[in-house]
Amino acid sequence: MENRKKVKEFIKSEFTEAIVKEDNFRDQDIFYIKPDSIFEVCQAIYENDDLEMNYLTEITALDWLGHEKESDGRFEVIYVLYSLKYHNHLFLKVHLPESKPIVKSITNIFAGANWMEREAFDLMGIVFEGHPNLKKIVTADELEGHPLRKDFRKKYEVPVFSWNKDDPPEVIN
Repeated sequence: MENRKKVKEFIKSEFTEAIVKEDNFRDQDIFYIKPDSIFEVCQAIYENDDLEMNYLTEITALDWLGHEKESDGRFEVIYVLYSLKYHNHLFLKVHLPESKPIVKSITNIFAGANWMEREAFDLMGIVFEGHPNLKKIVTADELEGHPLRKDFRKKYEVPVFSWNKDDPPEVIN
């Protein structure tokens, strides 16, 4: 518990202007951060040896299309940091608009962010500015759009891969 308080106090004191909102869900601390500040917040947390919040467990994204939370920004990118020493999580979230879902890459801080950011790019269309190799990682190169977006078309043709090129699948309704 002591480390959680230290992390919260650090974020509140060092990044007052960057915090949009603070929350707690099931005893997990959540900070909503302005998109243009997420890199600096992650870097400061990582570099602070007293916090020991040095492991990125996950980057994921949500599409709030059609939900009341869409007014904050259609997309929400969630960063989950973890302290291996103190066994506590920290959730950092940013809201991004539909028109420009762009946020700075944190691969320079956490090397493991590389594949996580590529996955969020491929499946949700989130652009991670400054990413060293931002290209598709899950879907076929020919697939247009982002399949985890709520407005992704329902009718599509299954892409043909080398293993099914001689017997391509039919259109799915």
